[in-house]
Amino acid sequence: MRYYEGVVFSEEITAPFCFLYREKKGLSMKKQNDLVKLALASMFLALAFVMPFLTGQIPQIGSKLCPMHIPVILCGYICGAPWGLVVGFIAPLLRSVTLGMPPLFPTAFAMAFELAVYGLMSGLLYRLFPKKTVSIYASLVLSMIAGRLVWGFVQFCCMGLDATKFTFSAFWAGAVANALPGIVIQLILIPVIIAVLEKVKLLNKNL
Repeated sequence: MRYYEGVVFSEEITAPFCFLYREKKGLSMKKQNDLVKLALASMFLALAFVMPFLTGQIPQIGSKLCPMHIPVILCGYICGAPWGLVVGFIAPLLRSVTLGMPPLFPTAFAMAFELAVYGLMSGLLYRLFPKKTVSIYASLVLSMIAGRLVWGFVQFCCMGLDATKFTFSAFWAGAVANALPGIVIQLILIPVIIAVLEKVKLLNKNL
Protein backbone atom coordinates (compact mmCIF):
# COMPACT_ATOMS: atom_id res chain seq x y z
CA MET A 1 0.00 0.00 0.00
CA ARG A 2 1.12 3.57 -0.71
CA TYR A 3 0.02 6.78 0.96
CA TYR A 4 -0.24 10.05 -0.97
CA GLU A 5 -1.60 13.08 0.92
CA GLY A 6 -3.66 10.90 3.27
CA VAL A 7 -5.15 8.72 0.51
CA VAL A 8 -4.39 4.99 0.41
CA PHE A 9 -3.61 3.37 -2.95
CA SER A 10 -2.73 -0.20 -3.78
CA GLU A 11 0.64 -1.11 -5.29
CA GLU A 12 -1.12 -2.24 -8.50
CA ILE A 13 -2.72 1.15 -9.02
CA THR A 14 0.29 3.31 -8.13
CA ALA A 15 3.02 1.28 -9.86
CA PRO A 16 2.38 2.63 -13.40
CA PHE A 17 2.49 6.22 -12.08
CA CYS A 18 5.56 6.01 -9.84
CA PHE A 19 7.89 6.97 -12.68
CA LEU A 20 5.82 10.06 -13.49
CA TYR A 21 5.69 11.01 -9.82
CA ARG A 22 9.46 10.78 -9.47
CA GLU A 23 9.98 12.79 -12.65
CA LYS A 24 7.67 15.52 -11.42
CA LYS A 25 9.41 15.57 -8.06
CA GLY A 26 12.80 15.70 -9.78
CA LEU A 27 11.78 18.70 -11.86
CA SER A 28 10.53 20.42 -8.74
CA MET A 29 13.88 19.90 -7.00
CA LYS A 30 15.71 21.25 -10.05
CA LYS A 31 13.57 24.37 -10.01
CA GLN A 32 14.27 24.78 -6.31
CA ASN A 33 18.02 24.46 -6.93
CA ASP A 34 17.79 27.02 -9.74
CA LEU A 35 15.96 29.45 -7.48
CA VAL A 36 18.57 29.02 -4.75
CA LYS A 37 21.36 29.59 -7.27
CA LEU A 38 19.58 32.67 -8.61
CA ALA A 39 19.28 34.10 -5.10
CA LEU A 40 22.95 33.37 -4.33
CA ALA A 41 24.11 34.77 -7.67
CA SER A 42 22.15 37.96 -6.97
CA MET A 43 23.85 38.19 -3.58
CA PHE A 44 27.30 37.79 -5.15
CA LEU A 45 26.47 40.43 -7.76
CA ALA A 46 25.45 42.80 -4.98
CA LEU A 47 28.70 42.08 -3.11
CA ALA A 48 30.73 42.75 -6.26
CA PHE A 49 28.89 46.06 -6.56
CA VAL A 50 29.36 47.11 -2.92
CA MET A 51 32.80 45.78 -1.95
CA PRO A 52 34.82 48.39 -3.92
CA PHE A 53 33.21 51.04 -1.66
CA LEU A 54 34.71 49.30 1.37
CA THR A 55 38.19 48.64 0.01
CA GLY A 56 38.28 52.14 -1.45
CA GLN A 57 38.51 53.46 2.10
CA ILE A 58 41.93 51.83 2.53
CA PRO A 59 44.65 54.30 1.52
CA GLN A 60 47.21 53.35 -1.15
CA ILE A 61 46.32 49.66 -1.55
CA GLY A 62 42.50 49.83 -1.74
CA SER A 63 42.42 49.64 -5.52
CA LYS A 64 44.95 46.79 -5.49
CA LEU A 65 42.76 44.43 -3.46
CA CYS A 66 40.63 43.46 -6.49
CA PRO A 67 37.41 43.51 -4.43
CA MET A 68 35.13 42.46 -7.29
CA HIS A 69 37.09 39.28 -7.96
CA ILE A 70 36.25 37.44 -4.74
CA PRO A 71 32.42 37.44 -5.06
CA VAL A 72 32.63 36.42 -8.72
CA ILE A 73 35.02 33.52 -8.07
CA LEU A 74 32.95 32.35 -5.11
CA CYS A 75 29.86 32.50 -7.31
CA GLY A 76 31.54 30.14 -9.77
CA TYR A 77 32.44 27.69 -7.02
CA ILE A 78 29.09 27.77 -5.23
CA CYS A 79 26.53 28.40 -7.98
CA GLY A 80 28.35 26.83 -10.92
CA ALA A 81 30.11 27.96 -14.08
CA PRO A 82 27.14 29.54 -15.95
CA TRP A 83 26.14 31.70 -12.99
CA GLY A 84 29.76 32.70 -12.34
CA LEU A 85 30.18 33.72 -15.97
CA VAL A 86 27.02 35.87 -15.97
CA VAL A 87 27.74 37.58 -12.65
CA GLY A 88 31.36 38.20 -13.65
CA PHE A 89 30.39 39.78 -16.96
CA ILE A 90 27.62 41.96 -15.54
CA ALA A 91 29.33 43.25 -12.37
CA PRO A 92 31.93 45.69 -13.80
CA LEU A 93 29.59 46.91 -16.55
CA LEU A 94 26.82 47.56 -14.03
CA ARG A 95 29.12 49.59 -11.78
CA SER A 96 30.45 51.51 -14.75
CA VAL A 97 27.00 52.38 -16.13
CA THR A 98 25.48 53.32 -12.76
CA LEU A 99 28.45 54.87 -10.95
CA GLY A 100 30.94 55.72 -13.66
CA MET A 101 33.60 53.55 -12.03
CA PRO A 102 35.44 51.80 -13.47
CA PRO A 103 35.42 53.77 -16.75
CA LEU A 104 33.41 51.88 -19.36
CA PHE A 105 36.03 51.66 -22.11
CA PRO A 106 38.42 50.01 -22.04
CA THR A 107 38.58 49.30 -18.28
CA ALA A 108 35.12 47.94 -17.47
CA PHE A 109 34.85 46.33 -20.90
CA ALA A 110 38.06 44.33 -20.39
CA MET A 111 37.16 43.55 -16.77
CA ALA A 112 33.82 42.10 -17.88
CA PHE A 113 35.60 39.43 -19.92
CA GLU A 114 38.23 38.90 -17.22
CA LEU A 115 35.69 38.37 -14.42
CA ALA A 116 33.46 36.26 -16.65
CA VAL A 117 36.38 33.87 -17.18
CA TYR A 118 37.06 33.78 -13.42
CA GLY A 119 33.47 32.77 -12.72
CA LEU A 120 33.33 30.30 -15.59
CA MET A 121 36.65 28.57 -14.96
CA SER A 122 36.35 28.37 -11.17
CA GLY A 123 32.98 26.65 -11.43
CA LEU A 124 34.00 24.40 -14.31
CA LEU A 125 37.36 23.26 -12.98
CA TYR A 126 36.08 22.79 -9.43
CA ARG A 127 33.54 20.27 -10.65
CA LEU A 128 35.95 18.55 -13.05
CA PHE A 129 38.84 18.09 -10.64
CA PRO A 130 38.97 15.34 -7.96
CA LYS A 131 37.34 16.16 -4.64
CA LYS A 132 40.54 17.08 -2.80
CA THR A 133 41.74 20.22 -1.05
CA VAL A 134 44.54 20.65 -3.58
CA SER A 135 41.90 20.79 -6.31
CA ILE A 136 40.51 23.99 -4.81
CA TYR A 137 43.90 25.67 -5.09
CA ALA A 138 44.52 24.25 -8.58
CA SER A 139 41.17 25.42 -9.92
CA LEU A 140 41.63 28.84 -8.31
CA VAL A 141 45.14 29.42 -9.68
CA LEU A 142 44.21 28.25 -13.18
CA SER A 143 41.11 30.45 -13.15
CA MET A 144 43.16 33.47 -12.10
CA ILE A 145 45.72 32.85 -14.83
CA ALA A 146 43.06 32.34 -17.50
CA GLY A 147 41.18 35.48 -16.49
CA ARG A 148 44.30 37.62 -16.58
CA LEU A 149 45.32 36.29 -19.97
CA VAL A 150 41.87 37.10 -21.34
CA TRP A 151 42.06 40.57 -19.76
CA GLY A 152 45.39 41.16 -21.48
CA PHE A 153 44.05 39.99 -24.84
CA VAL A 154 40.96 42.21 -24.63
CA GLN A 155 43.06 45.20 -23.58
CA PHE A 156 45.40 44.54 -26.49
CA CYS A 157 42.43 44.45 -28.89
CA CYS A 158 41.02 47.64 -27.40
CA MET A 159 44.33 49.34 -28.11
CA GLY A 160 43.98 48.52 -31.79
CA LEU A 161 46.27 45.49 -31.70
CA ASP A 162 49.16 47.88 -31.23
CA ALA A 163 51.94 46.37 -29.11
CA THR A 164 53.49 49.81 -28.62
CA LYS A 165 50.34 50.97 -26.80
CA PHE A 166 49.87 47.87 -24.68
CA THR A 167 53.27 46.41 -23.92
CA PHE A 168 54.16 43.33 -21.91
CA SER A 169 55.26 45.56 -19.03
CA ALA A 170 51.81 47.20 -19.06
CA PHE A 171 50.18 43.77 -19.02
CA TRP A 172 52.39 42.61 -16.14
CA ALA A 173 51.71 45.75 -14.13
CA GLY A 174 47.95 45.56 -14.60
CA ALA A 175 47.54 41.80 -14.26
CA VAL A 176 50.09 40.95 -11.57
CA ALA A 177 52.19 43.70 -9.99
CA ASN A 178 49.41 46.15 -9.13
CA ALA A 179 47.04 43.32 -8.19
CA LEU A 180 49.47 41.44 -5.94
CA PRO A 181 47.72 42.26 -2.61
CA GLY A 182 44.41 41.08 -4.07
CA ILE A 183 45.98 37.91 -5.44
CA VAL A 184 47.42 37.03 -2.03
CA ILE A 185 44.08 37.63 -0.30
CA GLN A 186 42.24 35.49 -2.86
CA LEU A 187 44.72 32.62 -2.49
CA ILE A 188 44.30 32.67 1.29
CA LEU A 189 40.61 33.46 1.70
CA ILE A 190 38.78 31.63 -1.10
CA PRO A 191 40.16 28.09 -0.46
CA VAL A 192 39.37 28.45 3.25
CA ILE A 193 35.76 29.47 2.52
CA ILE A 194 35.24 26.61 0.04
CA ALA A 195 36.87 24.05 2.36
CA VAL A 196 34.62 25.15 5.25
CA LEU A 197 31.50 24.95 3.07
CA GLU A 198 32.52 21.46 1.97
CA LYS A 199 33.18 20.35 5.53
CA VAL A 200 29.76 21.43 6.79
CA LYS A 201 28.22 19.91 3.63
CA LEU A 202 26.78 23.17 2.31
CA LEU A 203 28.55 22.77 -1.02
CA ASN A 204 27.95 19.96 -3.50
CA LYS A 205 30.26 19.72 -6.50
CA ASN A 206 27.62 17.79 -8.42
CA LEU A 207 25.04 20.58 -8.38
